[in-house]
Amino acid sequence: MEKREESNVYDAPIATSPQGGTALVEIEQQRAMAEVQGAIVLAKKFPRNQIEAMDRILVACQRPGLAEQALYSYSKGGTEITGESIRLAEAIAQNWGNLQFGIRELDQRSGESTVEAFAWDVETNVRQVKTFQVKHERHTRRGNYRLEDPREIYELTANQGARRLRACILGIIPGDVREAAVNQCENTLKARADTSPEALKKLVDAFDVFKVTKEQIEKRIQRRLDTITPAQLIQLRKIYNSLKDGMSGPGDWFETTDDQKAGAGESLKDKVKKAKGDQGPKEAGPDKKNCPNLEGQPVSVNACEKCSSREGCPAWE
Repeated sequence: MEKREESNVYDAPIATSPQGGTALVEIEQQRAMAEVQGAIVLAKKFPRNQIEAMDRILVACQRPGLAEQALYSYSKGGTEITGESIRLAEAIAQNWGNLQFGIRELDQRSGESTVEAFAWDVETNVRQVKTFQVKHERHTRRGNYRLEDPREIYELTANQGARRLRACILGIIPGDVREAAVNQCENTLKARADTSPEALKKLVDAFDVFKVTKEQIEKRIQRRLDTITPAQLIQLRKIYNSLKDGMSGPGDWFETTDDQKAGAGESLKDKVKKAKGDQGPKEAGPDKKNCPNLEGQPVSVNACEKCSSREGCPAWE
């Protein structure tokens, strides 16, 4: 009896055609167009009530949690500049209504991402778009290094995109609305300025992350920390938000202490010896020699044999 081979239809190659790919593109274009048209129709049907929108923004700025993160400061050309943070910009956009905003990654290749930040007032058809490139690199004092971890790349892209998104949102919000929101945030901070010892300790601990000491803070405010005024506390919070967002560095706001100056002048070798508590050369063991090139520090005999300067070296002899 002849045995017939059974064929599996799932193993058969799937036929594709250019027409099918074009159809998918057209469907996606039609879907995007319908989404845009739907948003415009809804915005025209339910226009924003500017009085109610303004009230919602001011009520949101009365929340202490938002007010503490709403403003930042940075130094530019010897001038102190204060502005709205991304958190305040998002709160204004959410309560202003009929706004679409966000960040999208358009492409990722050759170690960089092409990113777009946008904000669109659907009701007035005012739109702000910023397209920029983000290299997958981290810049540090020790140098630059390439990012490979997808999470680090995402965080870098999101951080760079948040700055452009803030500019896009604030570019389509009326200036008087922004000014009223800033004033309300400052009034909220003044009314709820906590100068208790516990709150001041939290402030010092927060700045300690950026290597800023209590003495540096007191030099800036020109008084003891326990006598700080609400206005000065608000200004310090703005500076902290600027440091946290990477808009400025500690050296832009605080004087360098004598210990920091001395530490900056120390060589890496001195810092390592200080951290290890080395007070001088150690006695070499039977399998080690005191190397004169390393200020008498002991090294292994194997390392000594491979040293290119061993000829004439008193340790080798």
